[in-house]
Amino acid sequence: MGVVAARVFLHPILFIVAVVSKSIIHQIQAQKVDWSETVPYEEQFRNKVTRLHFYFHDRVSGKNPTAIPIAQASTTNQSSTMFGTLRMIDDPLTEGSDPSSKVVGRAQGLYGFSGQDQLSLIAVVSYVFTDEKLKNGSSLSLLSHNPILNPVRELAVVGGTGSFRFASGFAQIKTLFFNLTSGDAIVEYYVTVVHY
Repeated sequence: MGVVAARVFLHPILFIVAVVSKSIIHQIQAQKVDWSETVPYEEQFRNKVTRLHFYFHDRVSGKNPTAIPIAQASTTNQSSTMFGTLRMIDDPLTEGSDPSSKVVGRAQGLYGFSGQDQLSLIAVVSYVFTDEKLKNGSSLSLLSHNPILNPVRELAVVGGTGSFRFASGFAQIKTLFFNLTSGDAIVEYYVTVVHY
């Protein structure tokens, strides 16, 4: 076979080898797991809107408080707004405003008194739901400023788990009861979240 004939014969073979090699490399790269992956949009990921209405019971006093101080500003920086005080909470969430009504979850996290001149909080809290209406253990995460003397406040919902994966939304809240002596409070929550 002459040189020209060999080139003509090898050219289609090289082309096929190149195409097959490229296909094999592409398949190997497609199977490779990287630290980041973008997947196509799936039909199951359709937005849902859920509205919740419950009551938050913050008990600072008594033998079994649900909110306890874990950090406090130095005594030289005492403030009428409690600026610098940080509390860890495990507050019950109930169906009704009565503390003995059905518990539907727990508010777990912390809040700190963040205002030097006015009474306000910064809250970092997960609302973990235990009611059978939701997947047990489903939670909503809030990270928000809370000007507690305002009659109605709005807090940001920044995430969620379980039934509330990819959640975002807001909570409108108002204080129903606040004891100036004990610090105990009952807060009504109306929550609207968008999730998948």
